[in-house]
Amino acid sequence: MAARKRPVRPVDAALKRLLELIAKGAAPARMAREATAIIAEWRAAPEADPDAVAEQLAELREQLDAGVADAEERVSDADSSEPAAVKQAGLSLAAMLATREAVI
Repeated sequence: MAARKRPVRPVDAALKRLLELIAKGAAPARMAREATAIIAEWRAAPEADPDAVAEQLAELREQLDAGVADAEERVSDADSSEPAAVKQAGLSLAAMLATREAVI
């Protein structure tokens, strides 16, 4: 008997979607639009329960706070002798900050 896959939680799907865009180098404005689109999708879903959406948003905010902290650490740990690494860390941080601000 095959094991049934559990449905993907909306927050997990949203984080995956957002992190994939950050990994591709999406600009902060693009990240903010994507976060706004995800929230709009959650609220517009026919089965949307306002309390469940509020819980999802709270969890997404927590995860994004952790992501911003990680990105800030990567910026501070970036080797200044490697300008490309410093630039990439800074771009990732800017994208994470824009994403978090769109969810607040």
